[in-house]
Parts: sequence; C-alpha cells; structure tokens
Amino acid sequence: MRTHFIAIGGAAMHNLALALHEKGYKVTGSDDAIFEPSRTRLDNKGLLPAEMGWFPEKITTAIEAVILGMHAKADNPELLKAQELGLKIYSYPEFLYEQCKDKTRVVIGGSHGKTTITSMILHVMHYHDIDVDYMVGAQLEGFDTMVRLTADNDFIVLEGDEYLSSPMDRRPKFHLYQPNIALISGIAWDHINVFPTYENYVEQFDIFIQQITNGGILVYNENDPEVKRVAEASTNPIRKLPYQTPEYSVQNGVTYLETPEGPMPIEVFGAHNLNNLAGAKWICQNMGVDEADFYEAIATFKGASKRLEKIAENGKNVAYKDFAHSPSKVAATTKAVKEQYPDHTLVACLELHTYSSLNAEFLKEYEGALDSADVAVVFYSPDAVKIKQLEEVTYEQIAKAFNREDLIIYTNPAEFKDYLFNLEKQNKGTALLLMSSGNYGGLNFDEVKTLI
Repeated sequence: MRTHFIAIGGAAMHNLALALHEKGYKVTGSDDAIFEPSRTRLDNKGLLPAEMGWFPEKITTAIEAVILGMHAKADNPELLKAQELGLKIYSYPEFLYEQCKDKTRVVIGGSHGKTTITSMILHVMHYHDIDVDYMVGAQLEGFDTMVRLTADNDFIVLEGDEYLSSPMDRRPKFHLYQPNIALISGIAWDHINVFPTYENYVEQFDIFIQQITNGGILVYNENDPEVKRVAEASTNPIRKLPYQTPEYSVQNGVTYLETPEGPMPIEVFGAHNLNNLAGAKWICQNMGVDEADFYEAIATFKGASKRLEKIAENGKNVAYKDFAHSPSKVAATTKAVKEQYPDHTLVACLELHTYSSLNAEFLKEYEGALDSADVAVVFYSPDAVKIKQLEEVTYEQIAKAFNREDLIIYTNPAEFKDYLFNLEKQNKGTALLLMSSGNYGGLNFDEVKTLI
C-alpha cells in the first residue's frame, strides 16, 4: 500500500510512518520543518523528505492513502491537490483504526495518566515476551518506536487522546477507536481552546464510553468522582470494573506496594502513579496476564519519558522533570515528590505553556496546585502568549490565581536560569521538580544535572 504523510515530522506522525515502513508499506511524506529526533529517525529509514516544503506534484493517483497531521493547515497545497484528485484522506487516528479494526482494541483515556498507564501495560507485555501492537505518546525503554503495527498480533493498545483528530476532522481522537476494552483514569478540564466549558469537555468522555463495543469492558478510576459518575451513569451494555489507589508505604525514599505476597519495592512513586498502576493491572489481567506475573513485571517499571523522570541525584539532592501542566496533575506530582522526600526542601518550578494554562480565565483552576512545595516558582513567557494569540496574562493575575503569598514568578528565561543555577542547597537535601510541556524558554536539562 502506498501512503503519503502531510506533516510527516510530528512526534506521532513520524512514528506511524516508521511503523508502516516496517510493515512493508511504501511511505512518502512532506513537512515544512522537521526537528530531532524525528529527522534522524526518518533519515535512517530513507523516509526523510529531500527538501522541506509542500509539493503538490508529489500527490498523484498512485497514492492509496493520504494521512494528515495536526500541523497541516486546511489550505495546505498537498491537501488541496489530494482533495482535487479525490484521494482517500485519513486523520492519524482514523488511519490507526483502519489498521486495527480486526484486532482487540484496548484504549487508555483520561485527562492525565494515560501515557503512564499505557507504558505500564506495554512494559508488562514486553517483560513477559507477549507481542502486541501499540501506539503510545512517549518513547519507552526497550521499544524502538512509539507505534507498532503488525498483521498477526491479536491486541493493540492505544493511548486515547481527547484532542482533535485533524484540521479537517474536529472529533476527539479517542472517539474513533471503538474500543473493546477501555480505561478512564481521570477527568479534569483541559484543552479549553477546543472545549470552552467544563460540561462540554466531560461530554467527550460520555461519548467515549458509548463507543465501547457491546459486551466490552470499561475499567475506571473510582477515586475520581467525575469518572465514577460518568462511568456509572452510562447505559451502554458493557462490563464495568472500578479500581482505586492500592495500599502502599514509603520508607527511606523507597515506595512499597502492598501485594498478596507482602510489601514489594517499586521504582515509581506517588499516589497518582500507584493509582495508574492499579488501572494497568486490571487491563493486563483482561489481556491474559495474571496478578502474580503483573507484579513481577511492574516491579522493574521505571516510568515513561518525561513523567516524573529522575534526571539527577547525588545522594543528598535530587532533580526530576515532569510533563505536568494541568492543575490536577501539577498538584498530584508536587505532592508525590514531597511524600517521597519528606525531609528535603522541595523546590517546584512550573512553566505555564499550554493554551489552557495561559488563559486568564482558566488560571484560577491552579489555586492550591503548588501547596505541597516548600518553594513554589512559576515561569511563563509573554512571547508564548503572543504566539498563541491569547490575551496578555499579568504577573498579578498569576499571583492571585495560585493564592500563595511567597510565590516566585519569572517571565525572563535568562533570569529563571540564573535563579536555578544559584539555588542554595539545603543541609537536609533539596528536591528540584521541573514541570513543563515546554523548556522554560530554552533551558538545557542536561545542564540542570550539574546543579545537583
């Protein structure tokens, strides 16, 4: 099958291109800019476009499927040519569904935790040499790509994102997968540029549950009141399996999970991650992995990339980075690090980087999110606000939203970096937590390792 990717350089798109190439498809693509690691990974497989830009002449009737990335605009010259020729145009999730419609589809949804839960499931499968197809939103240890598609595997595990499918297809991605087994980890208002009200956002999860095939399974986090309400209210004829945060303890910086065989040390920590683990266990059991085999495998799980990822430690001080940006995830991550290192001074640095977090109206959702930190720092770039064409967010609005008198706020990347590099370490130890879906205006995280 001959496929052409419009915007092949994206994190998800280039991984799908690599997966199809591995499957034996003829793959071509275009983009106006491709950055690392996508560039090298495409180049290694001979898939990197010869030159950057859009070339309508690449689009011919020989192409059987055009796959459109979110980066492409509705007036993209290649897209217009494909429409003119009447070619079949797919969004990323639409094409994924076509690839797996005859498999058992396991879809992990939720406002937060879905990448970690998907990663846990794949880690367990990999540990036990069980081959499954998958699509996950982070690079995992032991996996070459973030997407795997085969002709033979019975299961596919999909991270179910609620964001839009493509510039042409305004449906949330996870509405297109029609799961046989689904999980919802949590519901906390996000993507307000697409879902302007809380009710509108929650409705997407109602629809997701309705998409589960008749007789299918919904695994849901009953510790989350909204998830519990939505799951229990659904009339879809499916089996519902609730889960909750399991019992655990923290001793000398090590988290122990309570199991039928007694306390078991694990690599991940924090109540939210233990909650994710409980959801992953239910999914794995419904994929044929028994409880004892799950525990054996999960003991070696170190976490997904950028999800509470330890970047430095010297015996006394420690530094983590995390993708956290939504208020609930920021609160959970900050609390988790403080619980793991109760005697350390926790310096929590949050970058407001997403459309939602830079919205003046949404900011109030962050009240209390950094309360577990001993030192709370917020960084945001006025330039990012302008680029996203949002109303200006002021220092005063941020200070009021977090409702913390000692909050430190930076808007200049150089000043924030200077603050970090002159951070006074405490005698009992310092735990530095960097939370962002960006890079604080150009911060090199490798340099941060020298601070610890």
